[in-house]
Order: sequence, then structure tokens, then C-alpha cells
Amino acid sequence: MHVDNEQRSAYDLYARGRSMLAGGHPHQAVMLLSQAKLLEPEKASIREALGRALYACGRASRARREFAKAVQLDPSDDYAHFALALACERTGQRSRARGHAKLAVVLRPDMPDYVRVLERLSA
Repeated sequence: MHVDNEQRSAYDLYARGRSMLAGGHPHQAVMLLSQAKLLEPEKASIREALGRALYACGRASRARREFAKAVQLDPSDDYAHFALALACERTGQRSRARGHAKLAVVLRPDMPDYVRVLERLSA
């Protein structure tokens, strides 16, 4: 039963963190999502949301690590590859960024943002 409470708590923190992020409060989102990550470190959705919040706070290196873990946990997550590409680009890892942008486009070729980023990185 203790595990259920922890999972519910992690989900509540995740939901509140995503709400804060959507509401334009990335710093508060980072605090909530970091707590959720402590409870559920192997949840790709938490890692991705935390990465988004960190990126929005200008903490691209930490965001990159969270997106990389999200990709490791769920290699078919197109958005995690896209976000990892952006974070890698921002931290000067252009070649790595290009590789993840390519994967994002392969996974979701219908996403114009993915294609634009890949084109920019390939120029």
C-alpha cells in the first residue's frame, strides 16, 4: 500500500508541476517535478516535463540530462528527442543535436517544428 501512496503522490506532483509549467511558472514546476522524480526516477514522462521546466528556466545543461534520460527510458518518444536536440544545440553539442533532431523527424515526420530544427542544424 505504501507504494500506491508514493505513486499517487508522484503523479500529483507531476500533474501540479505540469500545470505550473503550462501556467508560465517554470521555477515552481522544477521544484514539484524534482520531487516527483525522487519518487519515480524511472518515469520518462516526469523526466521530460522536468527537462521542459529546466529549459524554460534557462538551465539547458540540466534540461539536456533530463531529456537524455527520458530518451533512454523511452526511445520512441519523438518529443524527448526533439527537446534533447534543442538542449544539445543550446549547450554547443551541435552534432549530437542534429542526430536527435533526425530521430524526432523519423518518428514524427508530420511535425513542422521538428523539420525546421533539423534544417537549421543541417545548414
